[in-house]
Amino acid sequence: MRKLITLGASLLLGLAVAVTNASASKFFDMESQTWKDVSGYAHGGKSPIKRKTVKYSGPFAKSPEGTIVINTKERRLYYIMGNGKAMKYGIGVGRPGFQWTGTHRVTRKAEWPGWTPPPAMRKRVPNLPSHMKGGPNNPLGARAMYIGSTIYRIHGSNEPWSIGQAVSSGCIRLANEDVIDLYERVKVGAKVHVIQANQK
Repeated sequence: MRKLITLGASLLLGLAVAVTNASASKFFDMESQTWKDVSGYAHGGKSPIKRKTVKYSGPFAKSPEGTIVINTKERRLYYIMGNGKAMKYGIGVGRPGFQWTGTHRVTRKAEWPGWTPPPAMRKRVPNLPSHMKGGPNNPLGARAMYIGSTIYRIHGSNEPWSIGQAVSSGCIRLANEDVIDLYERVKVGAKVHVIQANQK
């Protein structure tokens, strides 16, 4: 198993940490390091990149059915279906300096997962909760698939405008409707390859 992780273990999620209070809904923008109002952004809804079944002959194309290939440069996730086909999803990936590659397996799956920000992130980002219960405003979205022994996940997002962007701190995000579809297909133990476009 090969693993190359280029960021510290204290880093976790990216662009959107959604927090709802009585007056407003906000998310934490990792690029500007500030809290922003959700107003003006598409909160919830469909991915701007429609999932579809495609012919696939790229890296790991001959892998067993159920294998996941994540192409971070292309910002696409391929679920290998066999017979030269794959289900192709649009994804959000790590922003510059927060990218990684490697091969792991799905070790756990969760529906509407809770989120516990690590201490280093809470120190860096004031007012983060110590724990956020699963639900529509949780940054892990509707489903999460945990990747090996890493701190990373393939998870949902209620900010579909972030799909196709390099915005996170390493996690792979899909719109909620897509992560639900993928979650139903993926089995615990499935192999996950995270690659760059030119990798073989």
